[in-house]
Formats: sequence, structure tokens, C-alpha cells
Amino acid sequence: MLIGSEYQPVDQEALLHIADIVGTHGLRGDLKVRAHSGDPSVLLTVAEVTLETPTAAVIVTPVSRQVPHKGVVLLRLKGVDSIELAAPLVGSKVKIPESALPELDDDEYYWEDLAGMRVVDRHYGDLGRLVRMFTTSAHDTYVVEGTYGEVLIPAVKEFVVTIDLEQGVVDVDLPAGLVSEHE
Repeated sequence: MLIGSEYQPVDQEALLHIADIVGTHGLRGDLKVRAHSGDPSVLLTVAEVTLETPTAAVIVTPVSRQVPHKGVVLLRLKGVDSIELAAPLVGSKVKIPESALPELDDDEYYWEDLAGMRVVDRHYGDLGRLVRMFTTSAHDTYVVEGTYGEVLIPAVKEFVVTIDLEQGVVDVDLPAGLVSEHE
């Protein structure tokens, strides 16, 4: 596969998985990239990305074009100028160095920091582990899997009480009806 630059060894510890390639757009090689958070702005400024393809190949490649488009970012990678070259990249993880990310406010977190954390509700106790996050037009939503099956928690201050990165625990106070008591 011909892509931007040749394979380069990458320090995987220094990279954060911030988005996924979810499809192609048009015939010129644009890739639809969905950011893990509701703010894809970092994807509009990066000059280079690292891709981990579905076959576990790691590719470091310059970005030649990036445009916001209907809730995703269209990325064109240097050397990927046709749908035939872009299609095999669908399903890839998009990673960038942590240093390329903007500073966060005190009450903001990157998905990489939250993934796998234990979620504990004030009424129901241990709900399970935070396994995914998705973005709606209103807010991010945490997906927790555990004792009560899959629980969807809006990531808003009304429900998320504290996040303790050191202990790996998210404390929540959920309203009645958000957790199904049937196992």
C-alpha cells in the first residue's frame, strides 16, 4: 500500500487514539474521521497522523487536507488520492502525539484517560467499567458495561459527580429510570 511516508517505528506510548476512520467520501481519497469527543478541532490542525490499520499495520503520514463535514472531519492524506487507496484505511485508529492536544480545563478529560475506569453510582453502587463514549448533538455519553448490563450515562455535571483519575473511579448520581434493575 502506498501511503504518504513509509513505515516508521512509532513510540506507541506517546500517542493517543483520538478518532476512527469510519468511511470514505468522494473519489479523491477523502476519509471520514469521527473524533472520540464532540470537539474535532484538533483534527483540523494536525500536520501528521499515525494510523493503526485493521491489520495492525502502523502508518505515519502527513495530512494534506482537512475539512469539517456533517459531524465528521474529512481528511486527505498525502499520497492517498483515490477511493481505491482510501478504502483499505476504513476502520483504522487515528492517533496523534499527546503534545499535539490542546490544554484542557480542570473539568475536561481525554477519552484515553477515562477508558476502563470503574463507574460507581450513589444509589446502585458499582455499575461496571466505562467501555465506550459517543457524542450526541447535546453532549458526550458514556457507555458502561457491568452488573446492570449496558448503562448509558450523559456526561453532564448533573450526573457525573467526580472523576478520580488516580483511583480510576467515576462517581455518578443517576436519576431513577436510567439504570435497569433487571439483570
